[in-house]
Amino acid sequence: MTLTCELDPTVDEELREGILALWTAVSNAGGAVGFVPPVTPEDIRPDCERSLAAIGAGQRRLIVGRDEEGRVAATAFLAYNDHRLMTHWLWVYTVMVHPRHQGRGYGRTLMAAVERAARGFHGIEAIRLTCRGGTGADAFYSACGYKEVGRVPAAIRVAPGDDRDDIIMLRAL
Repeated sequence: MTLTCELDPTVDEELREGILALWTAVSNAGGAVGFVPPVTPEDIRPDCERSLAAIGAGQRRLIVGRDEEGRVAATAFLAYNDHRLMTHWLWVYTVMVHPRHQGRGYGRTLMAAVERAARGFHGIEAIRLTCRGGTGADAFYSACGYKEVGRVPAAIRVAPGDDRDDIIMLRAL
């Protein structure tokens, strides 16, 4: 099975609903994408709409991965810095692979597409992201060439008594 990635797809209703369904499935499977299960699509819709609006405003770019059936199976949002001293690197947010596809290399394919896209953006020298400690995501990103450059202990409160580190990772290009 393969994942086909596209930078800057047309954001239509099918894509909106596909991203919303993906975000809901990933969240309910315990993925660290801003929510704690259980969630409904309506819980996630405001965040999804804000992310898509940022694309329309030119503040973010989107990479969508589709499975062999053409369904939205993965996403990553890339955000430029608006601070004049930090325009040489960009952020990656909301990296998701549908739970039914995890373990098939889709995550690596998606992160390779992120790197290819970033290399094509004028003046970009690095990619930065954060991930939630205790999920194993840091090991995944390390395997994709990212290095841990910082950690804020207990910065993410998943539930009372369940605080996680916010891990900052960087991929130089």
